[in-house]
Amino acid sequence: MHNIYIIIMLFILSSCSQKPTKEKTVIKKENIEIELTSEAATKKDTFKLSDKNVMEFFLEYDKNNKENKVRIYTDFGNIDILLFKNTKFHRSNFIYLTKKNYFKNTQFYRVINDFIIQGGNSDNRIILERRKKIGKYLLPNDLNKGHRHKRGMVSMPSSLIENPYKMASPFEFFIVQKKSGAHHLDGDYTVFGKVINGMETVDKIAAVETDNMDWPIKNIYINKVEIIE
Repeated sequence: MHNIYIIIMLFILSSCSQKPTKEKTVIKKENIEIELTSEAATKKDTFKLSDKNVMEFFLEYDKNNKENKVRIYTDFGNIDILLFKNTKFHRSNFIYLTKKNYFKNTQFYRVINDFIIQGGNSDNRIILERRKKIGKYLLPNDLNKGHRHKRGMVSMPSSLIENPYKMASPFEFFIVQKKSGAHHLDGDYTVFGKVINGMETVDKIAAVETDNMDWPIKNIYINKVEIIE
């Protein structure tokens, strides 16, 4: 009887000694998972595009992000745009910025009736800070893809800095409003999309009153841009 009691006590002590070890392992595993998740989030938040990484980034981005139709929402109406697949840097860049919600509350800040409306910028400090978080970079041109500056075409202006390779300013774009097109721009700027619905909205925006710097007297906001396909 005494021997049976000893065996039972040893079994109970053995069982109790195993529990803390098991619980400690689980806690340690959870801590590792939390730490790794936090590290991944930090890397994601601190990543910025630059002239050094932009080509490699968008070549890879192009493989996994094939969307090519977007809708621009304004108080004047909506504008639907088809992005061309053979201008991969510009298409990918526009989709990337759309997914980053960059265009929200930017403006059509340069408007010239019977020529173009240009958007994607603002004098708002919040937009400047948004750009800084995304990065400072220029896009390699996607010229000579067979697209010309016809009415309704979407193109991207070159950077204002010394720019012999005509690299594009990635945050801005313009839409040709002139009925006969703007073919003097062919070869200097990359056409990367076209308006497939909403040219009446483009015409309304183009007709607004502007100052001597072509900035609308009343701000024309891009409320948001969404991917529709």
